[in-house]
Amino acid sequence: MSALDDALVLVVDDLETNIDILVETLGDAYDVAVAMDGPSALELAAAQRPDLILLDIMMPGMDGYEVCRRLAADPATADIPVIFLTAMTDVADKARGFASGAVDYVTKPFEPLEVQARVRTHLALTQARRELARQNEILESKVLERTRELAVTQEAIIEAMAGLAEYRDPETGGHIKRTKNYMRLLAATLRDHPRFCRFLTDETITLLYKSAPLHDIGKVGVRDDILLKPGQLTEAELTVMRRHPIYGREAIQAASLKLGPNSFLELAEEIAYTHQERYDGSGYPQGLAGEAIPISGRLMALADVYDALISRRVYKKPFTHAQAVAIILEGRGTHFDPDMVDAFMTVQEAMRQIALDFADHDDERQALENPYVA
Repeated sequence: MSALDDALVLVVDDLETNIDILVETLGDAYDVAVAMDGPSALELAAAQRPDLILLDIMMPGMDGYEVCRRLAADPATADIPVIFLTAMTDVADKARGFASGAVDYVTKPFEPLEVQARVRTHLALTQARRELARQNEILESKVLERTRELAVTQEAIIEAMAGLAEYRDPETGGHIKRTKNYMRLLAATLRDHPRFCRFLTDETITLLYKSAPLHDIGKVGVRDDILLKPGQLTEAELTVMRRHPIYGREAIQAASLKLGPNSFLELAEEIAYTHQERYDGSGYPQGLAGEAIPISGRLMALADVYDALISRRVYKKPFTHAQAVAIILEGRGTHFDPDMVDAFMTVQEAMRQIALDFADHDDERQALENPYVA
């Protein structure tokens, strides 16, 4: 209904005299369809979707109350307003009519001006309601589109920032892809665990997956002669390397100042700053222990170490999956949260498959091919 003059009004009455009066009263202003019994009214309402129905109550066979109930029960006709036509003026009868879904009453004998006024009022309300629904649909569409745009922006920012670390360290390309998938797998596995269920919502798991690639962003602050050194680092060099969580936190904080409060960067900052902490307190840079280490940092620690073990580095060959699993188990309760290690053990084969899917080098694939060879 683009305008009130375009409205279709369905008149339902078993007396031709009443129909003639209503058609004459409304016909100059609106399109009018007629039905003389309940079943015909339901059929016409479903086929033509009138904008308003004037419905007689007292009809043989199916009365107006039943017609109104059926209209309200059908999603295709439930939003069509119904005005009852009746000679009954008892309050109980009116209450019954409203309970069955009517929006108003017109009493017989009809007063043309009253009929015209009530019809126009309810058509205007219907038009306003439909316009509001249309505007809500447009708004929801815009919100969804904006949400998609924000998600794309988030991912673009993360990829751009993570790419900085990748340019500095040629080993990080596959590492980024693998670790974010490890994170999602481990988090989903622990979703229902009593210790983690409040934190690991669907939204948080998605944010962990998106934020994980920034865990080593701080390596952009480490000198090449240390970052790419093919041999063992000296104590002085280790001290510099161990500052990369601090550098990472500072880099993400700088981005946050530009973008404002943002949950995915807050989580990325937490991961970057705490993923080198150990469950027994022997990690860095803060020496946090146990529950003091954020869940995100504990998850990243396990994912990061597993990947470091099965990957080629300038200072080592890739370990086999079995060797990596043994080292993870050895670190249960010392390096890693014990419950997270237990979860890792239940999905270790899926972890190995992720490593294979995103392996950087042939020797890494070969080491992963047989997961049970140490």
